[in-house]
Amino acid sequence: MTALPRRVRVGYALGGISSGTYGTVPGLILMPFLTDLLGVQAALAGMIVFAPKAWDFFLNPVAGRISDRSRNARDRRRPFILRAGILLALAFTAMFFGPTAPPVAAALWVLVAFLASATVYAFFQVPYLAMSAEITDDYAERTRMITWRVIVFTLAILVSGAAAPALVESFGGIAGYRIMAVAMGVLILIGTAGVWFGTRSVPLTRGEQAGGRLFSQLAIVLRDADARMLIVAYVLQAVAIGMVLGGVVYVARHVVHDASIATYAFVCFVGPAIVLTPAWARLGAKLGKRRGFTVATVTMAAGLIALLAARTGDAVPLLVAAGVVGVGYAGAQLFPLAMLPDLAAEDARRSGTNRIGMISGVWSGFELLGYALGPALLGLVLTLGGYRASTGDAAPQPDSAQWAIVLGVSLVPAVLCLVSLIPLSRYRLDDRLRASAEAAEAADAGSAANG
Repeated sequence: MTALPRRVRVGYALGGISSGTYGTVPGLILMPFLTDLLGVQAALAGMIVFAPKAWDFFLNPVAGRISDRSRNARDRRRPFILRAGILLALAFTAMFFGPTAPPVAAALWVLVAFLASATVYAFFQVPYLAMSAEITDDYAERTRMITWRVIVFTLAILVSGAAAPALVESFGGIAGYRIMAVAMGVLILIGTAGVWFGTRSVPLTRGEQAGGRLFSQLAIVLRDADARMLIVAYVLQAVAIGMVLGGVVYVARHVVHDASIATYAFVCFVGPAIVLTPAWARLGAKLGKRRGFTVATVTMAAGLIALLAARTGDAVPLLVAAGVVGVGYAGAQLFPLAMLPDLAAEDARRSGTNRIGMISGVWSGFELLGYALGPALLGLVLTLGGYRASTGDAAPQPDSAQWAIVLGVSLVPAVLCLVSLIPLSRYRLDDRLRASAEAAEAADAGSAANG
């Protein structure tokens, strides 16, 4: 068993600043930027948000495979993280510094810049995730390490998700979006520097070498029943969260008619994770990671259903329901990220082949696909509801569009979360690993008593 010093836990967690910022802001800001400033139709805007992340769906396993084959035995993943993090900050900022007219040219610039940022993000996020399976071999330590990561990740979501809309609204127009982009780029750089320096000199606990061809190794990963079940459950929830993140600005502007409510709702949504993630970790220690994930999912679904109250136009029920969603979201972030290194390390132990980066890449690719499908699905729902795009001030929306907005952040994502419980119930690895860890602890306790 390998416990980690606090310096390494904190250092690893700081990478969550970069992934939290980049994972949140495009989903929160990009669709309103396209529809309400550049005059792009909602369905097309949803597809622009979707396309680069769909590209990462194919690229991430390749990025993982490349990092698996790194010849730097001591710092296998870290150089990828440093280089990609710097490029990510630059590419993200560039998305908001293109032409603003005509809409076709503006949309094309955003698409190309977003594709570039998605490409370099693959070489940041996949090696970053893979590290969690290589720097400790302890079932419980992985949960402790990911607890720190989720707290920092959530703080990054909170800061970037609250600050991005606030900066846009404060400065207004294209200037607001560009100031916001520079600020978010700085956050990405801070996270990159943190994980680079914080994890220096940490020894790797897994020494298996990569082998085989890309597609043959990918097929092996996808044939694993536990990997499939966990990925399907997580992707369904990623679609749900992508819809909520993409829709919160629309709810504030067109249903509550107070743009500032987007910031408060976002704080209520992600804030509980800062306080409650350690509590979810303790629950997971008692119930196991899979059962803890189930409880968190049910809690999140209940809060999403309660978001139907937003249709009244009253901000208070909206904020209360967002808080309940946030309670569940804290656990729904912790447990799957703690289960991923279990999957990867167990595969390496069983097979003797290093597929840790590829498994992380498959996971990250499907995760991004889910988060991309969320805004795309939301755009479709808004279009079916008759949402009206504009090129400046928000256009008045018909009653059908307001209902579409509310359903797109409440009932539809709630159903997706509840459906995710079906594949999650078929994930078996956690029970086996937990039993093995408990047996090892009992043996250690017996040896200590005898000694």
